[in-house]
Amino acid sequence: MISPVDPETLPQDPAFASERGPAVAAECLTAPALRRRFGEDRPWQPEQTSDGRVFVPGRALRPAGVLIGLREHEGALQVLLTVRAARLHDHAGQISFPGGRVEAHDHDPVAAALREAQEEVGLDRGRVEVLGTLPIYRTVSSYLVTPVVGLIGPGPALRNDPEEVDETFEVPLAYLMDGANHQRRIVTQEERPRALYAIEYQGARRYLIWGATAAMLRNFYRFLLA
Repeated sequence: MISPVDPETLPQDPAFASERGPAVAAECLTAPALRRRFGEDRPWQPEQTSDGRVFVPGRALRPAGVLIGLREHEGALQVLLTVRAARLHDHAGQISFPGGRVEAHDHDPVAAALREAQEEVGLDRGRVEVLGTLPIYRTVSSYLVTPVVGLIGPGPALRNDPEEVDETFEVPLAYLMDGANHQRRIVTQEERPRALYAIEYQGARRYLIWGATAAMLRNFYRFLLA
């Protein structure tokens, strides 16, 4: 059995201090700039596309989609995040993007991400302008996750499904796209060390974004920095 991870206790990787990178320029973090970037065929390299070699034994890899939803507040884009319900089987209580596995009636992971966002937080898919996708990320819980980046238009307040989401909150995109705010920690499971990304944010309370969610944000950072 794979031992659970407590990110708060993990040592930080000292080698990462020289690898964090600069902040993405403010002019690259607007809706028009993001539309242009996703329309470009500019080469870039994601930083991490897997949780490593530790996976749930006997569980097949399953496709999934998550929504990196961006909405404007006071002239700046914010990233929508959720705190998963404590009762869930996978990643209970962790911070994540709205999303979930691809069901038989979903056309693709993009459709799954939009459907799950509507089910989890009441976000009408018609409000989302899909900009594009980031590289597939393979999680320790055996999901092949496609991160879908989209702009969220105006509309009614979101409403959480208490069976799936305990809380929603937003973090400024500029904060998440600043390498100075990124951490890399080292976790050892099944005698195998692997890197684990984390981002601390102080909002209404302290939030620790870590694991696959933080790694996808790090890849988004690399995409915009390219």
